[in-house]
Amino acid sequence: MLFSNNLINHYSTRRKLISVFILVSLISVVRSRDLSCANAKYFTNPGKVAVDLLKSPVNGESLKICTSRLTCCSQEQEIQVHNVIRSSYDKHLKQTLYTLSSVLKSRAHRFDGFFKELLSTSKKSFHDMFKRTYGIIYEQNSFLFTDLFEELEKYFSKGNVDLIEVMDNFFSILYQKMFTVLNAQYTFDDKYLVCVSEHMKDLKPFGDVPSKLSVQLKRSFVATRTFQQSLNVAGDIVHNMINMPISLECARSMTKMAGCPMCQGYPNLKPCYNYCANVMKGCVAFQSELDHEWNVFVDAIEKIAERLLGPFNIEMVVEPINIKISEAIMNFQENSQHVSQRVFSGCGKPILGRRKRQVSNSGRTNSRPAFPLSETIDEEEEEDEDEDEEDEEEGEEEEEDEE
Repeated sequence: MLFSNNLINHYSTRRKLISVFILVSLISVVRSRDLSCANAKYFTNPGKVAVDLLKSPVNGESLKICTSRLTCCSQEQEIQVHNVIRSSYDKHLKQTLYTLSSVLKSRAHRFDGFFKELLSTSKKSFHDMFKRTYGIIYEQNSFLFTDLFEELEKYFSKGNVDLIEVMDNFFSILYQKMFTVLNAQYTFDDKYLVCVSEHMKDLKPFGDVPSKLSVQLKRSFVATRTFQQSLNVAGDIVHNMINMPISLECARSMTKMAGCPMCQGYPNLKPCYNYCANVMKGCVAFQSELDHEWNVFVDAIEKIAERLLGPFNIEMVVEPINIKISEAIMNFQENSQHVSQRVFSGCGKPILGRRKRQVSNSGRTNSRPAFPLSETIDEEEEEDEDEDEEDEEEGEEEEEDEE
C-alpha cells in the first residue's frame, strides 16, 4: 500500500515537471514570435519620417531608453526614433500654440479696426449734422469738436488720457463760447470768462447731459480698450510659449511611450489613457503652472465681453454722441436768460462793446460768434443794426455840438 502511494506521488511530481517544462517552452515560443522584427520593419511618426529597424532582434541591454533583453533597434536607431518623436511633439505643440496666438491676435486686430471705423463714422456723422444745422458758423469753431474726437482716439490707441477731464474741458469751453454768443452785445475778457466757468457746476447750463455722457463714455471706452488690449497681451503670452524648449525628461518619456513598443516588436501597441495623460502632464508641467491664472484671465475677459454686449456697449455711446451734444446745446439755449442773469449777479455786469464784423460769402455783413447757434444769428444782426443806429445818432449830435 505504501509502495503504491509512493509510486503515485512519483508520477504526479513528474507530471507537474513536464507541465512546467511544456509551459516554459510555449512561453519561449510565444516570446520569440512576439519579438520578431518582421512586424516592425520601420518606425514612422505622424510626420511621415521613417526609421528603418533591424530585420531580426538583438540584445537590447545596451540601449539607453528602450532597454530590454531583445530589441529590434540598435543604439543608432534608438537615437533616431528618439529624435523623430521629440521633433514631432515639438512641431505639433508649436503649431497648436501658434494657431491659438494667431486667433487671439486676429481678433484683437479686427476689434481694433471695428472700433476705429465706428469712431470715424461717428465723427463724420457729427460733422455732417452740425454743418447742416449751423453752417459756416460751426465750421469756424469745428476745432472744438475735432479736438474731442482726437482725444478719444488717443485714449484708445495709447491710453494715458483722463476721459472725465477731457469731457469736463470740452463742456467748459463749449459753455464759455455759447455764453459769449448768447450775450454778444457785451465784451468779455479772459478774467471774466474764468468767472463764467466757475459758475458752470452750480448752474448746470447743459442739464445732466455732461455728467451722464461722461460716465457712459468712460466706462464704455475703458471696457473696450481693456478687451482689445487683453486679446493682444494673451496672444503675446501664447506666442512666447512657442519658443520654450522641450525638457529631456519629456523627450525620454515620449520615446518610452511611443517609440519603445516599436523597438520591442509591437508596432500597433497604443498606450492606455492614464499612461498617456501622465506623460503629457509631465511634458507641459511648466505651461500648467499658468493654468490657474489663465482661467482667471479668461473668466475676466468673458465678463468684459458680456458688459460690452450690454450696458457698456460702445456702439450705443459713440454713434449718438452728436445727438447728445446737440441736446446739451438746446438745454443751454432754453435756459440762457436764467444762466446769464445768474452769471451777471456773480461776476458783475460786463461792458457793452461792438464786435468785429466780417463780410460773408453772400456779401451780407455778419458777426463771427464763437460758437454755432443758428437761432441767434438774426437776433445778432438786429443788435448790430441797433448799434449802427446808435452810432449814427451819436455822430449827428457831435456835429451839432461842433457847429
